[in-house]
Amino acid sequence: MVFVVLCLFLGGAAGTNKISDEESGVGESGRAGRITASGHFTEKPEENVLITASNGGKLDPATARQAAAGLTGKMRALPEVESVGTPLPSPDGKALLLPVTMKGDAENADTRVQPLLDASAATEKAHEGIRIDQIGTGSTAKGLGETLGADFEKAELISLPLTLLILLVVFGTIIAAGVPVLLALSCVGAAIGLSTLASHVLPETSAVGNVILLMGMAVGVDYSLFHLKREREERRKGASHLDAIEIAAETSGHTVVVSGTTVIVSMAGLYLAQEATFASLATGSIIVVAVAVLASLTVLPALLAKLGRWVDRPKVPLLWRLTMRSHESRVWPVLLRPALVRPALTLVVSVGALLALALPALDMKLKQPGSDDLSRDIPVVQAMDRLTSAFPSKGTVHQVAVRAPAERAGEVEAALKTLLRRTEGQGLFAHDQTPTIRASADKRVHTVAVGTPHSPRSDGARKSLELLRAWVPQALAPVRDAEAAVGGKVAQGVDFTGHLEDRMPWVVGFVLLLTFATMALIFRSLAVALSAILLNLLSAAASFGVLVAVFQHTWAEGVLDFHSSGAVVSWLPLFLFVVLFGLSMDYHVFVVSRIREAALDGAEVRDAVRDGITRSAGVVTSAAIVMVAVFAIFGTLSMVEFKQLGVGLAAAILLDAVVIRVYVLPALMTALGRWNWWPGRTAPAHRGEHTAGTDETRQLRLPQPVRASATHDGQGPGYGQGVGYGQEPGSGREPSYGQQEQPCVPQQPYTPPSGYGPQGSYGPQEGWTQPGQPGHDGRPDPYQR
Repeated sequence: MVFVVLCLFLGGAAGTNKISDEESGVGESGRAGRITASGHFTEKPEENVLITASNGGKLDPATARQAAAGLTGKMRALPEVESVGTPLPSPDGKALLLPVTMKGDAENADTRVQPLLDASAATEKAHEGIRIDQIGTGSTAKGLGETLGADFEKAELISLPLTLLILLVVFGTIIAAGVPVLLALSCVGAAIGLSTLASHVLPETSAVGNVILLMGMAVGVDYSLFHLKREREERRKGASHLDAIEIAAETSGHTVVVSGTTVIVSMAGLYLAQEATFASLATGSIIVVAVAVLASLTVLPALLAKLGRWVDRPKVPLLWRLTMRSHESRVWPVLLRPALVRPALTLVVSVGALLALALPALDMKLKQPGSDDLSRDIPVVQAMDRLTSAFPSKGTVHQVAVRAPAERAGEVEAALKTLLRRTEGQGLFAHDQTPTIRASADKRVHTVAVGTPHSPRSDGARKSLELLRAWVPQALAPVRDAEAAVGGKVAQGVDFTGHLEDRMPWVVGFVLLLTFATMALIFRSLAVALSAILLNLLSAAASFGVLVAVFQHTWAEGVLDFHSSGAVVSWLPLFLFVVLFGLSMDYHVFVVSRIREAALDGAEVRDAVRDGITRSAGVVTSAAIVMVAVFAIFGTLSMVEFKQLGVGLAAAILLDAVVIRVYVLPALMTALGRWNWWPGRTAPAHRGEHTAGTDETRQLRLPQPVRASATHDGQGPGYGQGVGYGQEPGSGREPSYGQQEQPCVPQQPYTPPSGYGPQGSYGPQEGWTQPGQPGHDGRPDPYQR
């Protein structure tokens, strides 16, 4: 708690260093932004008050002028207003535009614009037959912020109770269900504070908070589930509460470290995109995952130890009985039967199905999101449409920026005027207003905004950009030492998409290479590492195919309430790939670790695959349900980029948990047989011989306990009810220690490794005495203590 509060306090005290326009741009548009920033122009927040007829028809000039005059007086009387311009009629006479300039900074204009909106609303009410819309720096940000902010609030209000409800079904007790949420929220809080501090090294984008929340809840709940489920499993086998926590820390804790490392490696690949926004998202994600790993290794065991038996209180009667069933699930053996009995056929069919889902991804088109992607039901979006219809130059704008020595200022202005004359008569450019050339105070930088009547993502807007970028060098050729570039929203989209297409192979290659190396090092198997890479690539490709099929076509518009742009948001595939690779590797590491445990216990490959997947199925399924439910909520938001993010993540996790883990992975591992562990040692030939940690040279033959009961729970020797050791003191059942073939005396000091003992039960330790020796009472020494 002190750590979380300290992180939030230090982050709040340091403040956030936001990414500036000149830092976030790439290509020619980024250069245009940097040229403009070097001119140190004073950017005042501007508002456009549009007066039109309420029925959308011809505007009465007298009524419009009277309303404009009254509104001008009200605006000038406001302390937030610096100046009010002259009303400007539209070319078709259907609208009147009143420009207003606000005082103060453009960054917080949305918090000061309400008095202006009130004045516009009062004027509209006083004049019958007219409509007054206000669109500008503050009003647009306020309108969109309220609508989209309500979306996120709704998503958060739904996601938290939904997560708790799912966890309640998983654990059957209220406290156990609350622990993962508590851990995840504390990790998010600490990470937000730390990322704020990190922003002074790598500037932060405004979206990093949402990404931290998304990743923090995902990995925080996952890691808690891994730990809690294993701790409960060991207690069910007869271990004491503290012993169960230790076993969970050795096994699931090790898996958490491996999973967290792979997620961090994946997210680090975003740095190779060489773009400030991706670098910020990578930093936030890495911080929250690292905090989640740290918390799961320290806070979670401590919390479970402190709670004791209260972790299973209060019980929900029916759910508690369902979660504590001791017999083996009947569902998972049935689902796994095709992969175990006919692995080759199952592999071909399941991989073929995923490849069929991935086919649409070959036709993926990328575009930057814009105003076209916003729902037309939002009032401020409707106002923007009416403004750009009457005054096209207020819509899509190309920004021409020129930097030259101050003594060349006259030549630069003349060249820009020549450029503007060339755009006259061209249908690709707007002509409702004459563009204004701005010069910096030192006369070194000049800018001019050239409008186009086409929407930002249209072919017309792209063609106008191409034409302007061809004309600018020609116009400025006579000016020596001049540097020019064309920016704006259309240019940023084109340049950003091209930049990502160039950098994507580097990012993907980095993620694949480092993930392969990490998996090979941890599992000592090139086969496991290679299969992990291939399966996660297959899962990501299938999710991309679903994304393209849903959003590049129109069939799902009614279901998800969006207007298809015929493209996928340009930043999404790269970000989605990295996130999916990290989160999918979480499940993969956890499942393969359980399979390897069974294999090290001497099980045949087919049995090890069945036992590992069956034992991990509850955790993986529970975590997947939580993730799919939370991600699916993002598909209900208004912004199409968040819809695509939510649908892509939900589809990928669902495919990964169902198709990959149930059919592809078990079929592949069964088909490979003992080659799964190539080129390392294969699993021991019989049960009871174990490898300590990853040290292949250190082995110990464990004694086989004598069961007090002839019943067998299907979980292998050495655990379950009636085991000769591992019973909890005070349970009313004294553990019996049967005859052994050899004395239970370790040959060397022994530290229990991850996965030690028969499937996690305790092996011999120092301090054990032989039967008949002084101090031996028929029980292992830990019970005497």
